[in-house]
Amino acid sequence: MYYVYILSNKTNKVLYVGVTNNLARRIYEHKHKLVEGFTKKYNVTKLLYYDATTDIKAAIAREKQIKGWVRRKKIALINEFNPQWRDLYSDICE
Repeated sequence: MYYVYILSNKTNKVLYVGVTNNLARRIYEHKHKLVEGFTKKYNVTKLLYYDATTDIKAAIAREKQIKGWVRRKKIALINEFNPQWRDLYSDICE
């Protein structure tokens, strides 16, 4: 499986879109600051949205599509999927 995901920080001011083949591992890496770069610098650790597919090309295309959206459209996607803006990490670890 391949996953497209959106993370935010505690104040929900920063949004980050990524793609991975192991969602639980990747979010763990973000949460424990094992990933150098943007997410570590801005403390982006809260999983707000994810989508799964078996097609890597479709996952990459979806990631690029979402990254190209304006913030308002990304927020609408999160609101539809996760209206309370809960951190979904524990859900994917069960």
